[in-house]
Amino acid sequence: MINGCGNNYSTIAAFAANVLKHDTSGHDFSHIKRVVQTAGRILETEPTADRFIVIAAAYLHDTYDEKLFDDQAAAKAKVVKFLTSINVTKDDQRAIFTIIDNMSWSKSLTSTAKPLDINGQIVQDADRLDAIGAIAIARVFVYGGHVGSKMYDPSIKPRTNISKEAYRNQDESTMINHFYEKLLRLVDYLNTDYAKQIGQKRQQIMLNYLNDFKREWDGMDL
Repeated sequence: MINGCGNNYSTIAAFAANVLKHDTSGHDFSHIKRVVQTAGRILETEPTADRFIVIAAAYLHDTYDEKLFDDQAAAKAKVVKFLTSINVTKDDQRAIFTIIDNMSWSKSLTSTAKPLDINGQIVQDADRLDAIGAIAIARVFVYGGHVGSKMYDPSIKPRTNISKEAYRNQDESTMINHFYEKLLRLVDYLNTDYAKQIGQKRQQIMLNYLNDFKREWDGMDL
């Protein structure tokens, strides 16, 4: 929990925790808490940002994610109803939803993504940092197991310049390829200076892991 957030933040956190309480894809409330914590740290370096918009969007960013909910529109409607019930203004709701609707990697693979302001850039960076580093490695295998992806097949090469639809089709790739298709690329798409510093450190963790993985796969460490 972010210190000094007030009652609204606690209520928003509880809502997100309830929505994601059964998640087994690596997008559970533990992920949300890490994103909120990271967003809070980035906020300290970006004084022009709106703290409420950033923290609210960080808490809610996976509460109607299309890969987690069969009926995304219905899930989003519940978030709208919730925010209205706690008297979040229409302008603030619009700002929060603009961030959530345009921050994802899959959205960036389309031509419809809208540019993010500093508030959105902070939330996007915080979310992407949770996909870079040691925890990111664990999340790859959690999500891969969730959707039934193959762990590794040297004959299946990482895809390049893929569409959103192809990106979502994990049958055509592997968990290890996901590092090359997305995670190792994220560091070049971070927005804030603070996130870029953290991203570079975490990037090396993944590179070291992949080197060790392939050495063991090929028996080169024996």
